[in-house]
Amino acid sequence: MSSYIKLFIQSLFKGLRMYDFIVVGAGFAGSVVAERIANLLDKRVLIIEKRNHIGGNCFDYFNESGILIHKYGPHIFHTIYKDVWNYLSNFTSWIDYKHKVLVLINEKKVPIPFNLNTLYKLFPEPVARKIETKLQKKIGEDKKISILKLKKSDDKDLKLLGDFVYDKVFKNYSLKQWGRGLDELEPAVVERVPVFISRDDRYFQDRFQGIPKHGYTKIFKKMLSHPNIEIKLNTDFKDVLNIDFQKGKIFFKEEEFAGKMIFTGEPDELFNYRFGKLPYRSLKFVFKTIEKEFFQEAAVINYPNDFDYTRITEYKHLTRQKSKFTTFSEEYPQDYDKTVSRKDVPFYPIPYKSNHELYEKYRKLTLKFKNILLLGRLAEYKYLNMDLVIKSALKLFAEGIRNAG
Repeated sequence: MSSYIKLFIQSLFKGLRMYDFIVVGAGFAGSVVAERIANLLDKRVLIIEKRNHIGGNCFDYFNESGILIHKYGPHIFHTIYKDVWNYLSNFTSWIDYKHKVLVLINEKKVPIPFNLNTLYKLFPEPVARKIETKLQKKIGEDKKISILKLKKSDDKDLKLLGDFVYDKVFKNYSLKQWGRGLDELEPAVVERVPVFISRDDRYFQDRFQGIPKHGYTKIFKKMLSHPNIEIKLNTDFKDVLNIDFQKGKIFFKEEEFAGKMIFTGEPDELFNYRFGKLPYRSLKFVFKTIEKEFFQEAAVINYPNDFDYTRITEYKHLTRQKSKFTTFSEEYPQDYDKTVSRKDVPFYPIPYKSNHELYEKYRKLTLKFKNILLLGRLAEYKYLNMDLVIKSALKLFAEGIRNAG
């Protein structure tokens, strides 16, 4: 074979191996944008994932007893967005599931978010009736109100309710969940779970709710099955990518990468902690399997004031499986530390003003690079539910990739 032919074959192979896009992370953020690029633009995408599986924190699998469990805690899909629901429905059918959560307060398991049913279970009936009347008169039926607003109410009965819910539901739960008191966190933490002036025990009020019939991992496998998508598991992005701060360029395996990189991980790690570390909270799950049809009354029971764990999840309530065994997990919040096994998975950005200010420094640094896009809960340093991650990914594709050329 002549040297000319060899060079031609080598250049052809090299051209085949180049990627138009590199996506760091195989959770919903990275997988949705990769699927759109591959299917609608017919471009080649490389997904780099440091874990040994796709799906990010939504990864689920069958354990030794045949129970489908969520490795990183319960994931119940819910959204108000029809376009998000329709998009995800391309990859799964659904179990019609409406999530209901109980919370242990004063040795009673009662519904949460706090609603009229909860009120009557925890307060003497005359007191509960008086509070219900005032709630309906001042706020209205089937409405919701922030705990913080109730705490500031001029009405002593409504303030009593606000103080009670704050102390019994949020205060100690926050100390366990965030490692900080509520007074140190942004008000949005409390406002995520308001008081509902109704007898609707559903945890979510969204129009679309469900559990993927065959699990989340099946969704990701279908999403990423396009031949234009290549996935490298067990791969740290820093082992194959290099960021040149001076030149504002990305190098992939020592060659300049001219395409776009969608980054869904921690932005401080991307830029070698130039401004310091962004704090995240992690979780530890202790799974237990017993020979019993069910262990508890609901899929999730919260424990704000008792025990070291914050909640227990029993997965058969979600999946509707039939088995003589059941598996549940105890959930223990902890600080994130990527150097320590079992603490090395970041779950939540910590909603604290100085943390957002630090994040802004990293976000602005990405603007110096024409081909770096941040996407997802970690990369955007926002407490985003699954549906909002998917909506952000669809928007980024439509506005920042497809229309940007």
